[in-house]
Amino acid sequence: MKKLFVGNLPYAATETEVQNFFSSHGVTVDTVTVMRDRFTGQARGFGFVEIEDDAAAQLAIENCHGKDLMGRTVVVNEARPMASREAAGGGRRARE
Repeated sequence: MKKLFVGNLPYAATETEVQNFFSSHGVTVDTVTVMRDRFTGQARGFGFVEIEDDAAAQLAIENCHGKDLMGRTVVVNEARPMASREAAGGGRRARE
Protein backbone atom coordinates (compact mmCIF):
# COMPACT_ATOMS: atom_id res chain seq x y z
CA MET A 1 0.00 0.00 0.00
CA LYS A 2 1.39 3.41 -1.01
CA LYS A 3 0.51 6.57 0.87
CA LEU A 4 0.50 9.78 -1.16
CA PHE A 5 0.53 13.35 0.11
CA VAL A 6 -2.02 15.64 -1.53
CA GLY A 7 -1.30 19.32 -0.95
CA ASN A 8 -2.78 22.69 -1.87
CA LEU A 9 -6.29 21.31 -1.52
CA PRO A 10 -9.16 23.79 -1.49
CA TYR A 11 -10.34 24.26 2.08
CA ALA A 12 -13.86 23.35 0.97
CA ALA A 13 -12.80 20.01 -0.56
CA THR A 14 -14.30 16.90 1.04
CA GLU A 15 -12.99 13.35 1.01
CA THR A 16 -15.57 12.49 -1.66
CA GLU A 17 -14.46 15.37 -3.90
CA VAL A 18 -10.81 14.33 -3.58
CA GLN A 19 -11.73 10.72 -4.40
CA ASN A 20 -13.72 11.91 -7.44
CA PHE A 21 -10.77 14.07 -8.53
CA PHE A 22 -8.48 11.03 -8.63
CA SER A 23 -11.17 8.92 -10.33
CA SER A 24 -11.59 11.54 -13.05
CA HIS A 25 -7.87 11.13 -13.78
CA GLY A 26 -8.11 7.35 -14.07
CA VAL A 27 -6.95 6.39 -10.58
CA THR A 28 -8.88 4.42 -7.98
CA VAL A 29 -7.88 5.23 -4.40
CA ASP A 30 -8.57 3.00 -1.41
CA THR A 31 -8.76 5.67 1.30
CA VAL A 32 -8.85 9.46 1.41
CA THR A 33 -8.08 11.53 4.51
CA VAL A 34 -8.44 15.31 4.44
CA MET A 35 -6.56 16.69 7.43
CA ARG A 36 -8.62 18.95 9.68
CA ASP A 37 -7.89 21.28 12.58
CA ARG A 38 -8.58 19.34 15.75
CA PHE A 39 -10.39 22.25 17.42
CA THR A 40 -12.37 23.90 14.62
CA GLY A 41 -12.82 20.97 12.24
CA GLN A 42 -11.78 23.19 9.32
CA ALA A 43 -9.81 21.53 6.53
CA ARG A 44 -6.10 22.37 6.65
CA GLY A 45 -5.50 22.32 2.87
CA PHE A 46 -3.80 18.94 2.60
CA GLY A 47 -4.48 15.27 3.03
CA PHE A 48 -3.43 11.77 2.15
CA VAL A 49 -4.65 9.02 -0.17
CA GLU A 50 -3.75 5.36 0.00
CA ILE A 51 -3.51 3.20 -3.09
CA GLU A 52 -2.99 -0.56 -2.98
CA ASP A 53 -0.99 -0.93 -6.18
CA ASP A 54 2.44 0.76 -6.54
CA ALA A 55 1.96 1.21 -10.29
CA ALA A 56 -1.41 2.90 -9.72
CA ALA A 57 0.19 5.17 -7.11
CA GLN A 58 2.83 6.25 -9.64
CA LEU A 59 0.06 6.83 -12.19
CA ALA A 60 -1.75 9.01 -9.63
CA ILE A 61 1.33 11.18 -9.19
CA GLU A 62 1.83 11.50 -12.95
CA ASN A 63 -1.84 12.15 -13.78
CA CYS A 64 -2.90 14.35 -10.84
CA HIS A 65 0.12 16.44 -9.79
CA GLY A 66 -0.27 19.99 -11.06
CA LYS A 67 -3.92 19.56 -12.04
CA ASP A 68 -6.77 21.84 -11.01
CA LEU A 69 -9.26 20.95 -8.28
CA MET A 70 -11.87 23.60 -7.48
CA GLY A 71 -9.58 26.40 -8.68
CA ARG A 72 -6.36 25.24 -6.96
CA THR A 73 -3.34 23.48 -8.44
CA VAL A 74 -2.96 20.24 -6.49
CA VAL A 75 0.40 18.82 -5.39
CA VAL A 76 0.63 15.01 -5.34
CA ASN A 77 3.74 13.11 -4.27
CA GLU A 78 4.81 10.17 -2.17
CA ALA A 79 4.21 10.80 1.53
CA ARG A 80 7.27 11.07 3.74
CA PRO A 81 7.34 9.61 7.25
CA MET A 82 6.20 12.03 9.92
CA ALA A 83 9.07 13.76 11.70
CA SER A 84 9.43 13.05 15.39
CA ARG A 85 8.47 15.75 17.86
CA GLU A 86 11.03 15.18 20.55
CA ALA A 87 11.37 18.68 21.98
CA ALA A 88 7.78 19.85 21.79
CA GLY A 89 6.95 21.67 24.93
CA GLY A 90 7.79 25.07 26.13
CA GLY A 91 8.54 24.00 29.63
CA ARG A 92 11.49 25.44 31.47
CA ARG A 93 14.78 23.63 31.73
CA ALA A 94 15.90 22.67 35.21
CA ARG A 95 18.76 24.67 36.64
CA GLU A 96 21.99 22.86 37.20
